[in-house]
Amino acid sequence: MFSHLEEIMDKKVEILAKKVRYDILDMLQHRGYGHLGGSLSLVELFAVLYGKQMKYDPKNPKWEGRDRVVLSKGHAGPVWYSTLSECGFFDKEKLMTLNDGGTMLPSHPDRTKTPGVDMTTGSLGQGTSTASGIATALKMKHSDNYVYLIVGDGELNEGQCWEAFQYLANYKMNNCIVIIDDNKRQLDGYTKDVINPFSIEAKMKAFGFNTQTVKGNDLDAIDEAITKAKSVTDSAVCIVLDTIKGQGVKFFEELLDNHSVKFNTEEVNRATDEAKASLKKEIEEEEQHV
Repeated sequence: MFSHLEEIMDKKVEILAKKVRYDILDMLQHRGYGHLGGSLSLVELFAVLYGKQMKYDPKNPKWEGRDRVVLSKGHAGPVWYSTLSECGFFDKEKLMTLNDGGTMLPSHPDRTKTPGVDMTTGSLGQGTSTASGIATALKMKHSDNYVYLIVGDGELNEGQCWEAFQYLANYKMNNCIVIIDDNKRQLDGYTKDVINPFSIEAKMKAFGFNTQTVKGNDLDAIDEAITKAKSVTDSAVCIVLDTIKGQGVKFFEELLDNHSVKFNTEEVNRATDEAKASLKKEIEEEEQHV
């Protein structure tokens, strides 16, 4: 049975997810374009990571005792920026500077620009190797911190991913939790039509990973999967998130070309405004009961 404090924490995670989803819509609509689909599919994951599972200090982003995030699918930077702002790493007003010249929030994460970003990413596949290196360094230091490596399903077209996975599995790197966003789409269409991924879970198990598949919009399931992954000591670990690209906003879930959205039609802007209004109302109502 959950304690009252646990119930409060879970409610705060739920509210955080709604705030992050609102911020993504708001910042990209303000910008006029951006990688919407793959950012929305990670909202629940980031809410659980920063709302419950991770060790970090927003006032000291380089704190040695922190866990690390490597967002290998760097085009989903907006979900990370939104989460960092909601968790106090920088003022929310900065979100409206996304992609501006000289901004601290470039299109893809840059560790030299954004507080809370531990690794620069964007060239797909490379984050898997850098995360493996960070995890190795933490092992060598006998650190108990985790690296959360977040990879896109379309990104798995890159051979570098599988080289890194083979390394992680061979050395039983249980401190690098591989999280695959299986949202079924990539830039050029559905993943099954571009290069059929078959069963990602089966592949990861064949490589030697202790692998779980959970619904990517289920906060409790994600939380439980991460906790379970942390209990594994004798192998590499992987969580496959069964997500929907554009997750949480029906209009964008059903929009075929939702990888990078342009906010240049009345239909898109109306759907965005309606989603934002609904989220804002839910947030205000739920915050009154926490």
